[in-house]
Amino acid sequence: MDRTTRARRWLGAGLALAVGTGLGLMGTTGTAEAADVNVARNAGFEAGLAGWSCSAGSGTAVSSPVHGGASALKATPTGQDNAKCTQAVTVKPNSTYRLSAWVQGGYAYLGASGTGTNDVSTWTPATDGWTQLSTSFTTGANTTSVTVYTHGWYGQAAYHADDMSVFGPDGGGGSDPDPVVPAAPAAPTVGTVTSSSVALNWRAVTGATGYNVYRDGVRVQSVSGTSATVTGLAANTAYRFQVTATNAAGESAKSAAVTGTTAPGGNPGNPAVPRHALTGYWQNFDNGARVQKLRDVPAQYDIIAVSFADSTATPGRITFNLDPAVGYSSVADFKADIAAKKAAGKSVIISVGGEKGNVTINSDASATAFADSAYALMQEYGFSGVDIDLEHGINATYLTKALRQLSQKAGSSLVLTMAPQTIDMQNTGTEYFRTALAVKDILTVVNMQYYNSGSMLGCDGKVYAQGSVDFLTALACIQLEGGLDASQVGLGVPASTRGAGSGYVDPSVVRNALDCLTRGTNCGSFKPSKTYPALRGAMTWSTNWDAAAGNAWSNAVGPHVHNLP
Repeated sequence: MDRTTRARRWLGAGLALAVGTGLGLMGTTGTAEAADVNVARNAGFEAGLAGWSCSAGSGTAVSSPVHGGASALKATPTGQDNAKCTQAVTVKPNSTYRLSAWVQGGYAYLGASGTGTNDVSTWTPATDGWTQLSTSFTTGANTTSVTVYTHGWYGQAAYHADDMSVFGPDGGGGSDPDPVVPAAPAAPTVGTVTSSSVALNWRAVTGATGYNVYRDGVRVQSVSGTSATVTGLAANTAYRFQVTATNAAGESAKSAAVTGTTAPGGNPGNPAVPRHALTGYWQNFDNGARVQKLRDVPAQYDIIAVSFADSTATPGRITFNLDPAVGYSSVADFKADIAAKKAAGKSVIISVGGEKGNVTINSDASATAFADSAYALMQEYGFSGVDIDLEHGINATYLTKALRQLSQKAGSSLVLTMAPQTIDMQNTGTEYFRTALAVKDILTVVNMQYYNSGSMLGCDGKVYAQGSVDFLTALACIQLEGGLDASQVGLGVPASTRGAGSGYVDPSVVRNALDCLTRGTNCGSFKPSKTYPALRGAMTWSTNWDAAAGNAWSNAVGPHVHNLP
């Protein structure tokens, strides 16, 4: 999928901007003196943002990823704000301090200002794993307070910072006391149960800043409070639950186990996808299209693919970071919109990949990491399934393993879609086509991207140029005759001329192609040898570009899809 980027501002090394997760200050010599301490407070963000101030509300404390302890800083820049988080630390005049921090994610800066001598900063470009930033500064003769800070860069990805240490002589402010590992919680109690969830409650533990919830020995949630609801469970099934307490010093032993049994009746959480469905990608970023919340997506859309999940330093593992640019006041508000769409019979799924996304699944370990993390996102946010939009190459063997593992976890209500490029579906020997056929029994629909392409072969061996009815129908024929069921084939097109670099077609062309494939009418020069009344429907990139054009695409194509035979 296209993600048009804004012009990048110059990233100069001389900028007095700093970001980092761990600020460390050391004394004037290479070896710390006995009196030297870490003068930063709440250096590991175990107490949230206490002691820290982040510009434009850009910062928050998160439980993953962390470098140490149970929390870390996540700060998200926007086009007008670099997500700068600062703390004033008490220092001693005429002293040298070592400043360091652990960071990962987008561009990250770390620095100190108001030193009374030479202010300092250092930075690193985007990284997948934790990287330590470090520098040092000397305070002036009359300096008793210095501002240390981290920040990212305008319009770039969120950065994470953790384990800050500002190490040097105590200026009179002291340092945070070293935490100790909390005691194990008492056994949790079981609250409300449904056919797919179990609610748990437990007593608070002194010194704990968070809790991990385990189901049958596997950690499934990390929370800051003393309650949790474990979702995505099978009906009428007994599970063993335990809880641990965490803080910066580590994790406690597990509590005694409690058994919770789900109610009978299956999993009603995911609505059924209609026979003929309209799919739209919803942008979790601002690239000039209409910024919208999920509640603003028109009712014509039956499947809404949230774009995109984020890769992590662990191969195969994905996560999701809600972009503040889309306007939600909280993650809870976003989750409520997902629940409301599902209550209205819509499927909201998480899309993996896109033009700039790259998730590598090429081993048993990465396949399991993908399945576990995708299922965790389904549980946390209420997603009905996943969309595979990997545009940088896939391994059919291990992606198939990953999707089968996910299906085993999620059950028969899993919604699984794919959005390959045209080159990926030219024959049944491609990795994408092999994957689609290998998971045919759990596959909902393949919405191939009939855009940003060149001329391609149709199922009759002739070459067709994009932008025509024939291009849509002759290429769809390859999938329809190559082993996919008609219900697993959809036509993916841009919602407007701005939605893709090339390949936009008027909605009337999409309607004609649908009629040609399902009814044998309104065809171009290519006419399939038979009709496919069960054809699933159509897809567009994106609901945002559709909204920017007054929802002209969904208003024209949606009713036509829903009235297919």
